[in-house]
Amino acid sequence: MVLSINQTVVFLPMVMMFIVALGFVLLVMGVTHWMGPKHKSKVKLESFECGIEVHGNARSPFSIKYFLVAILFVLFDVEVIFMYPWAVNFKQLGLFGIIEMFTFISVFLVGFFYIMKKGALKWD
Repeated sequence: MVLSINQTVVFLPMVMMFIVALGFVLLVMGVTHWMGPKHKSKVKLESFECGIEVHGNARSPFSIKYFLVAILFVLFDVEVIFMYPWAVNFKQLGLFGIIEMFTFISVFLVGFFYIMKKGALKWD
């Protein structure tokens, strides 16, 4: 597929905008690196987390429960997002839409009861 001169000219503004944007980013990064302060001290190189002093090693193990709760939150949050389009088009979908949503919610609840049975949300 070969583009003619007229078709190529259509893309010229986009190419120019990309070049200008890239040039601006590179210019700003270079100028801030060149003009910025370079005073390194022990205090500046310390790790800082919300104003709390560092205690111990950052590589210490933590409970997998935190990770599991985060993953379950994302999983169920994404499933709930699928209910919004159904609610917007509720009247247009009719009986078929209701049956499909009850099927979706039942699969959702089976997964929820499964994780409850496995004790995924129990904190010891």
